[in-house]
Amino acid sequence: MPIALGFIIAVFIALTGVGAGSLTTPLLILLLGMPAKECVGTALIFGAVVKLVTVPTYMARGQINKRALLYMLGAGLPGVLGGALLLRDLSTQLIEAIIGLTIVAMSLMNLFRFGNVTRHDRTPWLAAVGLPIGVEMGISSAGAGAIGALALMSLTTMGPAEVVGTGLSFGLGLSIVGGGIHAALGGVNTAVLWKLLFGGVPGAIAGSYLAGRLPSQKLRFALCLALVVIGAQLSWKSLADYRASSVAAASSGAAESGQPVKK
Repeated sequence: MPIALGFIIAVFIALTGVGAGSLTTPLLILLLGMPAKECVGTALIFGAVVKLVTVPTYMARGQINKRALLYMLGAGLPGVLGGALLLRDLSTQLIEAIIGLTIVAMSLMNLFRFGNVTRHDRTPWLAAVGLPIGVEMGISSAGAGAIGALALMSLTTMGPAEVVGTGLSFGLGLSIVGGGIHAALGGVNTAVLWKLLFGGVPGAIAGSYLAGRLPSQKLRFALCLALVVIGAQLSWKSLADYRASSVAAASSGAAESGQPVKK
C-alpha cells in the first residue's frame, strides 16, 4: 500500500505541484492509521525527496521565477520552523482537524480561482503570504503546493508551468527545513517513509517526463475535487475521535467516583 501511494502521489506532485502534504498526510492517517504527528514529519521528508527529483526538470526548462521564490522563502522558512515547534504541544484530534480543514479550504480556494485568475505583478506581496504558509506547513505539512500556487497565480503574471516550478521549489525549501526539524524530534516513521520513497522516486521521474504533455490545469482541478473529499473525511474522523475520547474520559471518571455513566 505505501509503495503504491508513494508512486501515485509523486506523479501528481510532479505534474501539478500539489500533493506532497495535502495528499500524503491525510492518506497516511486514513488508510494506514498512523499518528498525525508522525504523518506530518513523514510527509515532509517524502515531499522533499520527490521535489528534489522533479525541481531540476523545471529548472532546466527555465520555469522557476527566482525573484518570486526568494520573496516566499524569506518569510516561509522562519514560519515552518515555528509551525514545526508548535506541533509538539497540539493534541492528535486538533492536528487532524487543522489538517482536514486546511485541505478543504485550500482546495475550495483553488477551485473558485479556476478560469478567473487576476494577472497583476505584485511579487513583493508574496513575502506576506510566505510566513503563514510556512507556519501551516510546519503544523500540517500542507500549504506550499496549494496555497503557494494560488498566491503565485494571483500575485504574479506567471504561466501555469512557471507557477508549478516555482511552487515546487518553494515547497522543497520548506520541506527540507520542516522535515529536518520533525526528524530531529523523532516525528518520522522511517519504515513507512522508505516504502513511500520506493514508489515515489519512479513516480516523480514519470511525472516529470509527462509534465508538459498532459493538461496540468485539468489535473489540478480533478485533484482539488478529490482533496475536498479527503479533507472532509479527515475532519469528520477528528470529530469522531474527539467524541470517543471524551466518552472514554467520562466513563473513566464516573467509574472512579462510583457515579453512573451518562450516554
